[in-house]
Amino acid sequence: MRSTADSVLQPSDEVAEALASGAPVVALESTIISHGLPQPRNLEVARELEEIVRAAGAVPATIAVLDGVPRIGLDAAGLERIATESGLRKLGQRDLPMAAALKASGATTVSATSFLAARAGVRIFATGGLGGVHRGWTVDQDESADLDTLARTRITVVCAGVKSILDVPATLQRLETRGVSVVGYRTDAFPGFYLHTSGLPIDWRIESPEEAAAIMRGQDAFGGQETALIVANPVPVDQQLDPELHDRVLAEALAAAERDGVKGQAITPFLLGYLVDGTGGASLEANLAAVRGNVALASRIAVSWADS
Repeated sequence: MRSTADSVLQPSDEVAEALASGAPVVALESTIISHGLPQPRNLEVARELEEIVRAAGAVPATIAVLDGVPRIGLDAAGLERIATESGLRKLGQRDLPMAAALKASGATTVSATSFLAARAGVRIFATGGLGGVHRGWTVDQDESADLDTLARTRITVVCAGVKSILDVPATLQRLETRGVSVVGYRTDAFPGFYLHTSGLPIDWRIESPEEAAAIMRGQDAFGGQETALIVANPVPVDQQLDPELHDRVLAEALAAAERDGVKGQAITPFLLGYLVDGTGGASLEANLAAVRGNVALASRIAVSWADS
């Protein structure tokens, strides 16, 4: 719960003070701002998410790299840069040394945000959905770097499961193999990102932020491999994407990707963009509903963690 002095990272004054005093802090990623939402709504959402954290009594730490410097918490000008500046890179953990050396600016993905948050001493991170094992993995062996980072980073990630465009059963198996703890928040089924449920069971269920904080204490007490805790928080049923619409458009998107030969890093933005267009923006609204709920829950966990 305490920050470690680190010349590589630059926490904002507010975040540095919170970490030094043991106050609750919640990390937020920046790719949803720079790459996931259109302008000017992206800046509005960025500010809204930070306000959700503050309303719960915690300090928001939106993470990004600006001019080669990893920022742990952005001021108003930094948040606006991430929302409006063209040509921003999308940075995973592996990209951080290059971005620093070349003074590049970019938004951080789940892997980079998790790594930088943990390095700064921030234990709780809220996002929408995780990356994972892609469909057709046996042919292309396409797997998100999120999984490796979570397997070696002591961070608690509140999310709505993994992106539904992925091979969800294979992703859950991979998380188990890598020793990443997964619990459902008031659910016995793994969430489906845009959907309330993926239909897959989850082994462990918690009912309160206090139970999440207790598990985090247990991780530290047992020691061993520094793995993450995933708190899977489903989007409410009344705010989810219509399941039939989701399944139909996703099938069309996968067929289009196969037809056009879309692979590698291009596949995720292609499929997510297809879903936004094919659902008339409904998938984006379900995504935002999930993110808001995850940020609110992560803030409550952060408060409980700081009090423990």
